[in-house]
Amino acid sequence: MDSYSLLYSTSHRTGLLSGFQRLRSQGTMCDVVLEAGGVSFPCHRALLASSSEYFWALFGETTAERLARSISLPALTPEGLDAILDFLYSGWLSISTPTLPVVLEAARYLQVETAVSICERFMTDGLNAENCCCYANLAEYHALSDALEAANQTIAIEMGTLLQDGRDDLLRLNIQSLMAVLDADEIPGVKEAELIKLALDWLDENGPLPLLKSNLLLSRLRFGLVAPSDLTDLSHAHRAMATPLIRSQLTRAMEYHMLGSAQPSRQSKQSTLRASPNGVLLVGGGSSPDWPEQQMLAFDRRSRKFSSLSSSIPLRLRNHCACSVGGFLFVIGGEEVKEGYEDGKKSVTVATSKQVWRYDPRFDRWEPVESMLERREQFTCCVVEDAIYAIGGRHTRPDGNTHASVASVEFYDMATGAWRRGATMPRPLYGHASAVLDNNIYVSGGLPGNHGGSNHGDNQEDHRESSREVLCWDLKGKVWEKRASMSIARFSHRLATANGHIYALLGMYEPFCDIEKYDSQSDHWTRLRPLLIGSFNYGMASTPSGNLLVFGGRRWSDGQEVIVKSVLEYDTKTDRWREICQLPRPLTGTECTLLPLPD
Repeated sequence: MDSYSLLYSTSHRTGLLSGFQRLRSQGTMCDVVLEAGGVSFPCHRALLASSSEYFWALFGETTAERLARSISLPALTPEGLDAILDFLYSGWLSISTPTLPVVLEAARYLQVETAVSICERFMTDGLNAENCCCYANLAEYHALSDALEAANQTIAIEMGTLLQDGRDDLLRLNIQSLMAVLDADEIPGVKEAELIKLALDWLDENGPLPLLKSNLLLSRLRFGLVAPSDLTDLSHAHRAMATPLIRSQLTRAMEYHMLGSAQPSRQSKQSTLRASPNGVLLVGGGSSPDWPEQQMLAFDRRSRKFSSLSSSIPLRLRNHCACSVGGFLFVIGGEEVKEGYEDGKKSVTVATSKQVWRYDPRFDRWEPVESMLERREQFTCCVVEDAIYAIGGRHTRPDGNTHASVASVEFYDMATGAWRRGATMPRPLYGHASAVLDNNIYVSGGLPGNHGGSNHGDNQEDHRESSREVLCWDLKGKVWEKRASMSIARFSHRLATANGHIYALLGMYEPFCDIEKYDSQSDHWTRLRPLLIGSFNYGMASTPSGNLLVFGGRRWSDGQEVIVKSVLEYDTKTDRWREICQLPRPLTGTECTLLPLPD
């Protein structure tokens, strides 16, 4: 059998279309005329049938139009038909925002799916605050799922701008898009009351709607984010709010506000902020370890930008703990630093606190909750199943110059709003770290026993007694059990849980920057890549993706302590460190937690 070659020419296909376009422009060999809006378009039946499912069916063997010289298309505009014919003859589709509706209508009607896809991509790529509502309506009408989803997301993100400058566009929005937007978990910079007013105005503009549809729309509002004083008025704000379903939701929202200490453990979508879950909150700390500030900084991991919260911590604290439960921030214990006057001179007093403060970002409100059973600083706290555990630490003795460390453990019961005793550790401990893995609490390092010393607890001689020991408490049991010790004795260090492992980061006065990882299955620690910069007294957060973030801290440089501004990220999957940005100013002694915050 003779061999042969099969070669392909791309220029032939291009030339074929160019030839048809030339014949069309000259009106040569055209065998059918399409009419739309009084405008005639001479065309070639064969090219139309080969390019469009609509024309393939229209020119079939059994149709009356197969031999017709002229075909009227009254559903199309001349502009839309002309654009699609140009596309069929050249492969180029001319679209702009004003012509998109008629071009898309023609592409859909004539079943030119390639042109429909191009229109959808044009919409998705060009979404902004000015066109997102229009594009959402177009996408919903023509069942373009990808463009519809993208438009709905853009409306949610741009809602703040739209409520000011594009309210009429919002009132013309299709109900499916409005429901999708009101389902969104992120609507930056918009209060729930504004969304409620929008929904009611939309019902007035587009109603009356069947009861089922108005209920479906209004049930997506989060009435738990509305102040109790405003909830009563809402039931009379609109006739659609008086339905049994919506009244029951308003009642549940009012009941939520009356839960008191149990609110964090009784969260639902109705009371969850429409805010990014990517936020890290930096609580306290300052540019001096001796004079902490009351500020709180929010860090957005996506933009890598910081912003200061308008609200401040009620007390000036150091060596405190911070954690979040159910979208609430808890600031616990620590040393309260006060400025006063003694003998006519300024003086600073430091006292160990057992106070606990709760911050509700929904209403920017601080309130004290039940205090701990014991005063604690340089202790650790962690959250297990909506309970906050405070472990170890120390407090100032009555003489005011020395400390007493404790082995006690207590936990805050959200249901009752009270602190209860937990399993006591084998020995007093402070400057340790803790983490939760599989609902077990792990504690590592620290200084055991009672030690005298200054109120700083930073004297370097104490480091000789730092512990390598690791303890584990299964909450179902009554005792702490030993686990494999760390390879390095650590004090004032950090533990973090990520991807099923526990990571130990360096503490105070460690000669190297080594970190290590604990595997609970094998009960074994493994050394990992050291930090880029050796520091201590830094803030740390573990992200949902499993990466660790380290904020600021102190380090030694030429025999002096330096407060740093660096923000480091550790990728636990690749064992790599990198500096991702810098703090607005040097910061040490801050505590970090993940907390959704309104913009």
